[in-house]
Amino acid sequence: MSIFGDREKGFEEKFGHDQELAFKAKVLRNRMLGFWVAARLGLDVADARAYATEIVEGELRHHGDDELVAKVMRDLDAKGIGLDEQRVRTELGRFAVAARKQLGIPG
Repeated sequence: MSIFGDREKGFEEKFGHDQELAFKAKVLRNRMLGFWVAARLGLDVADARAYATEIVEGELRHHGDDELVAKVMRDLDAKGIGLDEQRVRTELGRFAVAARKQLGIPG
């Protein structure tokens, strides 16, 4: 293989690795958010795990933070828990930083 071919393959491998890490960080972030919301909903441990899994799986299907936040807000509103959307988004950002740190992703 030529130098350019080796270089291209290296870029492709790095891109794939970066995409995998980004996916793992998003899943971890969403799981953290799910447990955070579950605590506010007063769910027991088993139900909290199920809720966190529901958040992760739902977001994987929809791929958007807006839909994720809307679902969380509906769940909180249904239980009469008065958190505003900005607070949920702030926590989502905080969990994104924590997930990246936990996975050793810079920045």
